[in-house]
Amino acid sequence: MLTDIGQLLTLRGESAPRRGPVLNEVGLINGAAVLCGGGKVIAVGRQGEIIGDPWIKRNRKKITELDCKGRVVLPGFVDCHTHPAFVEPRLVDFEKRIAGASYEEIAAAGGGIRSSVASVRDASRKELAGKVLQAFNAMLRHGTTTVEAKSGYGLSIEAEIKSLEAIADAARRWPGNVKPTLLAAHVVPPEFAGKPDEYVEKICQEIIPLAARKKLAESVDVFCERGAFTLEQSERVLAAARRHGLDTRAHVCQFTASRLNRLLEHRPASLDHMDCVDDEDIAALASGDTIAVLLPGANYFLGHKSFPDARRLIDSGVPIALASDYNPGTSPTISMPFILSLASTHMRMTPAEAIAAATVNAACALRIQGRKGTIEPGKDADMIVLDTHDYREIAYWFAWNRCAEIVVGGEVQQLSAAIKPLRTKHNSRE
Repeated sequence: MLTDIGQLLTLRGESAPRRGPVLNEVGLINGAAVLCGGGKVIAVGRQGEIIGDPWIKRNRKKITELDCKGRVVLPGFVDCHTHPAFVEPRLVDFEKRIAGASYEEIAAAGGGIRSSVASVRDASRKELAGKVLQAFNAMLRHGTTTVEAKSGYGLSIEAEIKSLEAIADAARRWPGNVKPTLLAAHVVPPEFAGKPDEYVEKICQEIIPLAARKKLAESVDVFCERGAFTLEQSERVLAAARRHGLDTRAHVCQFTASRLNRLLEHRPASLDHMDCVDDEDIAALASGDTIAVLLPGANYFLGHKSFPDARRLIDSGVPIALASDYNPGTSPTISMPFILSLASTHMRMTPAEAIAAATVNAACALRIQGRKGTIEPGKDADMIVLDTHDYREIAYWFAWNRCAEIVVGGEVQQLSAAIKPLRTKHNSRE
């Protein structure tokens, strides 16, 4: 039982996903307590009501209590867009970008996504799983208890399956919840240069069926963008995913606009990035439940002056979520609190909107809102205790981890263990 909670943000509400003014509703309870059992939330309310319950009075000595000392408690963050299955940072890309090269120029010169492929293909499954677990543990320390994890740096049957197996291995050793996604359609690999349709055919006829048969992926993603895959190719990938019973999602409109109505026909759980969206597509999004996942970490790290237009989307009734986009090239951060700060300072989202977008709406982007994203009876008991006394401080203290306690499945996680040093040395020239 969590007691002496100063501000409890339950995020309870009738609507999911949240949109428009409802995105500001955080279900705030002052002076609260939460009772958990069997990994689930049992009771939520004001502390006097909870501890005054006759059953709790009779069994108080059997209940383990976590004194929250008047701090803020909210649902664990749901990071609904990450790319953890990589081996090395992309430092050359980083330096080129500092010197003025654009993302697309770096990719055309052989950098970008393709530059991560060789190390992933060369890595053992065990080594790759270790890298993924290291990222998951860092996410947990910053309050993320559920994460979507993509493949996408292998770009071959063997390497993509190995990446998904590594994600599964890491997930078994991590207390949080992992939702794996196949992203073989990230870019065209070097051996298929000039033959993108042949690679798409391989994805649809071989990689997706194998990932589905092995139950290694729950969804399929595609990068629909200039320099990656066309709208027609993306539709083929999403159609193949649906044939094999997998959810769909897409990276889209990051650098250039694309017609979303055709992608929406494949009922994607989310469309991610969404920097370049026109009014017609916004209206289509507002009329459905596909989540627009905004990824301000990428805009920040790429040095963009503009960020996703969250206010335009929210005011139009589009359900939005926030995620870290953790990856080695464009958003090497695991910190959801930092993403919330970016959303408030650069996208003009209120702290309440940002929290809802990173919890209940992010759970909707993974279609797990029945279990995650809110604190209410019957939901998984995933909560974070923040060393703050006002929830608005989460976005205020940027680049500062204020997580004091993490509860996953009703169990308090030990976060004080020293971070193990990296064992793999990086070649500074690569």
